[in-house]
Amino acid sequence: MASYLFLSFVFISILSKNLASAISAPLDGLLENGNFEVGPKPSNLNKTVIIGRYSLPKWEIKGIVEYISGGPQPGGFYFAVPRGVHAARLGNEASVSQYVKNLKPGSIYTLTFGATRTCAQDEVLRVSVPGMSSDLPIQTLYSSDGGDTYAWSFKASSNVVKVTFHNPGMQEDPTCGPLLDAIAIKEMQPLIYTKGNLIKNGGFEIGPHVFKNFSTGILILPKRQDLYSPIPGWIVESLKPVKFIDSKHFNVPSGLAAIELVGGRETAIAQIIRTVTNKWYNLTFKIGDAKNGCHGTMTVEAFAGGKSLKVQFISEGKGWIKNANFKFQAVSERTRISFYSPFYHTRIQDFFHMCGPVLDDVKVVPIAK
Repeated sequence: MASYLFLSFVFISILSKNLASAISAPLDGLLENGNFEVGPKPSNLNKTVIIGRYSLPKWEIKGIVEYISGGPQPGGFYFAVPRGVHAARLGNEASVSQYVKNLKPGSIYTLTFGATRTCAQDEVLRVSVPGMSSDLPIQTLYSSDGGDTYAWSFKASSNVVKVTFHNPGMQEDPTCGPLLDAIAIKEMQPLIYTKGNLIKNGGFEIGPHVFKNFSTGILILPKRQDLYSPIPGWIVESLKPVKFIDSKHFNVPSGLAAIELVGGRETAIAQIIRTVTNKWYNLTFKIGDAKNGCHGTMTVEAFAGGKSLKVQFISEGKGWIKNANFKFQAVSERTRISFYSPFYHTRIQDFFHMCGPVLDDVKVVPIAK
């Protein structure tokens, strides 16, 4: 009897382990060799140009792809690789691709990647999966140290999806093109409503993968470049991106993440909520600075139900938080809640590093009669 109970216990333990492994955790981390630190064999390099379609481990390459080490380069260039030592540079019509496995068909995934233009003012990076692609403008440098990071989301059509980064440009210098220094992927979890709050993801807690070793924030592009938002529930409805920031690297008013309005009057973020016509609601939110040296007189303007509120404060870039709220009456069954910053800002010690006020903890609550 004792041996039977022991065998039953062993069987249940093995079954439990198998079930636990079958229910895999949401995907969140670097792609295979996503930081390009495993390089080609020396025999597959012609100076910095990779020779052979499959010579860059875990990647398939086309065209002129260079394997770059960060630092001074021939010809007087300097390539920053802030997340490691090595990166891939895409020349004219060049691309790098990887088959990403174990995805859930129908689920939304977000790619986080470090990308910097290296020589041409009009450089573009095309990111694509089968049936979907976007051309991301990377002309504007938001971080002068080469630390610009972008997020782009897609819906998985199968459990294996080919992800491609492509330089569609044709420059006089055939090696001229974007530099990729780290690529990660994250499965976006379903939105959860907070009781009493009509805003979804109001604290921006659901967002893209954040690189642990280095972060200048993650640029979230306007909707015209991004069909699925890397910050679920929210729409970037402007010409310039907003920046997703995390509490490990920045001052965040509440929780683990927030949004920095980095593009001045060209940056706005919004969410459309269900409302009852003629009913009154209270909109509350927090603003501040990211403790990143961003300075000046900052303003955040909020819009809802035909009303607006301007909230102003003077930032010294040392981390400061202010609460704001106003009441509005819904004029229809859908109400757009939007936030906008009318001024451009830079860091105190770095006038080429664009920054702005921080937005967090957005809530809309019905006002009881």
